[in-house]
Amino acid sequence: MNEMDQIMNEHSRYLVRIAYLYVKNWSTAEDVVQEVFVTYFQKSDQFRNEASIKTYLTKMTANRAKDYLRSWKHKKDVVFETIFVSTKSSEQQLLEQEQLASLEKHLFQLPLKYREPLLLYYYDEQSVAEIAEFLELNENTVKTRLRRAKLQLKGFFAEEEVETYE
Repeated sequence: MNEMDQIMNEHSRYLVRIAYLYVKNWSTAEDVVQEVFVTYFQKSDQFRNEASIKTYLTKMTANRAKDYLRSWKHKKDVVFETIFVSTKSSEQQLLEQEQLASLEKHLFQLPLKYREPLLLYYYDEQSVAEIAEFLELNENTVKTRLRRAKLQLKGFFAEEEVETYE
């Protein structure tokens, strides 16, 4: 197995999950990661080993996903889905799936500046220091954003609970 195959096999699943957390669509996340790998292999000579390859590819994936979210294609897809795709869940859906869907919905309601550190902390299990370095922020800023993100999520769930019982 050559170096390219090894890197792709080792990191692709993880990077697709990271991309999904930004773009909220599995096929788009896979496209983003594919673009990241193409870019990496075209410019691999620029990788300076200052960080691990996983960190480097994660940062590339996050940046490419953010670029996608700013793109015209994304805006067009959102309009299409809003008009033509039903978002109602099936009545036969399991409670656990409903809870996960609710968490995902509320998570994606958070502004990116709060969602990103929250996902890196809980999903990627990075430390505050690692997140601060990755996002190029002060550690106290990361702590503040984590606290605010958790408070906003609690607020979303409290509102949802009130609506359920009304």
